[in-house]
Amino acid sequence: MIELSPSLIAAIRGEGEKSYPDECCGFLLGSERAVKELVPVINAREDGERYHRFRIEPDEFMRTELAARKKKLDIVGFYHSHPDHPAAPSEYDREHALPCYSYIIVAVEKGRACKMTSWLLAESRSEFTEEKIV
Repeated sequence: MIELSPSLIAAIRGEGEKSYPDECCGFLLGSERAVKELVPVINAREDGERYHRFRIEPDEFMRTELAARKKKLDIVGFYHSHPDHPAAPSEYDREHALPCYSYIIVAVEKGRACKMTSWLLAESRSEFTEEKIV
């Protein structure tokens, strides 16, 4: 399971709505599976691809990791939105994910955030399993 406060859940939902019709993305900072802070980032995908893909640049990852360490936090995962698609990981998501992180997905239908889920990738990288958000 992954722990998120109501305010962090609302913030992820808000990021999804603000970015619609494109995907939003960002980092989940915390310790273990308790998220303490979000770090929204700009979706680095090229124009015309942001509606169904997101990318976080490596230098953004490094900056966020260094900033997290200064706060005695870790990157525990990532969040992104699925505009007009279910809150379930795509094959693309699986191919680009790593087993040690949580992946929160918020479905945004016609500009309104709805279902939110969280996923863990198997060590074999073959499939995701849903984890409970508490």
